[in-house]
Amino acid sequence: MRIGIDIMGGDFAPEAAVLGAILAHKELSQNDRLVLIGNEQKILEILQRENVSATNFEIVHASEVIEMGDHPAKAFSKKLDSSITKGFYMLAAGKLDGFASAGNTGAMLVGAMHAVKSIPGVIRPVITAAIPKPDGTFSIMLDVGLNPDAKPDVLYQYAILGSMYAESVYNIKNPKVALMNIGSEEEKGNLVSKATYELMKDTTEFNFVGNVEGNDLFEINKADVIVCDGFVGNIILKTAEAFYVLFKKRKLVDEFFETLNFENYGGTPILGVNKNIVIGHGISREKAIKNMILHTKQVAEANLAEKIKEAFK
Repeated sequence: MRIGIDIMGGDFAPEAAVLGAILAHKELSQNDRLVLIGNEQKILEILQRENVSATNFEIVHASEVIEMGDHPAKAFSKKLDSSITKGFYMLAAGKLDGFASAGNTGAMLVGAMHAVKSIPGVIRPVITAAIPKPDGTFSIMLDVGLNPDAKPDVLYQYAILGSMYAESVYNIKNPKVALMNIGSEEEKGNLVSKATYELMKDTTEFNFVGNVEGNDLFEINKADVIVCDGFVGNIILKTAEAFYVLFKKRKLVDEFFETLNFENYGGTPILGVNKNIVIGHGISREKAIKNMILHTKQVAEANLAEKIKEAFK
């Protein structure tokens, strides 16, 4: 398996990206090959400093960088020798099984839509977050920021995509799908959530269990997949992250709250596109980069993109 990593993406690149790749390499098999895409000289300097052989990796030189402040679409089309653009075209050409970056999220989304393209039948691709539960399991929440506004038919498709992700990558059989709402009753919510409930309630395409509220988020038996638009999902996700930071600042130690640390998950796949793409947090250090790479392997091994294609034929 060949996994491409954007070495120049993220606030702490290329240092964090190379160190994360070194950590990931130690946990991968001999059949896995990490392809480091970025400034070759800088990559080699870090590897030499860490006494790591460059032969452990394949290095693809990229002379340009799409910076965090660049306009995503313009940068992707003009910086053709950037690490993100090169990574996407290698992915589209079948030279990579997966591509991961903690760089410019907008450019990653542009690449996903223009170089790799969405799967026919998918109205809008979506990104997810893993929500930890006290028993050590997870639920999947989507969307968490890609589409701030979503119509009922889009939310319905999120349920299908989330179910496939939960089953294929997290091995959750017949995952329970719930709709995030302001009440558990069928008649609660705004116009979009009410219309979405009507679409979901009699479906046979996934295991719909009704509405959940915000205070159900960490409940063990409520839901495996939680559907909401990107506006709501992003606020929920960042609120959870804020509580983790607050706990750390107050020097409170709790095993469960440590699971809210984004570094443990590394990144999230874009569901609904033709290839396996994982986006990491821009503030990722080496631990988060390592886990982003390992999750990219999980997604690719699950053959998730191909399974979604089959489901939407």
